[in-house]
Amino acid sequence: MAKPVVIEASVRERAGKGAARAIRREGRVPAVIYGDKQDPALISFGYQDLMKHVQTGRFMSTLVDIEINGDKTRAIARDIQFEPVRDFLQHVDFLRLGKGARITVEVACNFLNEEDCPGLTQGGVLNVVRYEIELDCLASQIPEQLDVDLAGLEIGDGVHGSSLTLPEGAELTITDRDFTICTIASPTVVVEPEDEADEAAEGEEAAEGEEGAEGEEGEQE
Repeated sequence: MAKPVVIEASVRERAGKGAARAIRREGRVPAVIYGDKQDPALISFGYQDLMKHVQTGRFMSTLVDIEINGDKTRAIARDIQFEPVRDFLQHVDFLRLGKGARITVEVACNFLNEEDCPGLTQGGVLNVVRYEIELDCLASQIPEQLDVDLAGLEIGDGVHGSSLTLPEGAELTITDRDFTICTIASPTVVVEPEDEADEAAEGEEAAEGEEGAEGEEGEQE
């Protein structure tokens, strides 16, 4: 299961756009923790302390222990806001996770055994339909990844949601169909266009051949 990361935070006293701008000028990121039938908590993080976790690409499915003055609050990021022009991290919303909490998260697929996939070794192409799978699961049982086994697949075969091994208590959020995760597609054959010079040469040769044939007919007459 995914292990929580610990990030140190500070309490911020005031809400509002002006207060948030002041926090950002100090090199920090304003954030809020809500949920679990408790009042929202206004906090801030050091920009680099938070950004290094955001840049992993898995932050939205990572458990976070937010440490404030020695006390830790278990949470998960639900919304990350960036400044639209400079792509600057502006604000993060966290959902507080109580005991036994269930959440919906997207978990990355990990494709295994490509070397044991006949379709790939014969020149086929792995066509990935879903790089992530959405699960409803216990917050304490979020998997780091979902393994997708490619062993034995031939060209034209595919892997579907029903073949996944899920953590105990986890469920797929898509339940109305057995969705496709990936397929082994036939290799694409690219037909190179003939060189224009070759085509011109072939035309000249054909014309010369026709003239020669006409000359021979005239001599015979």
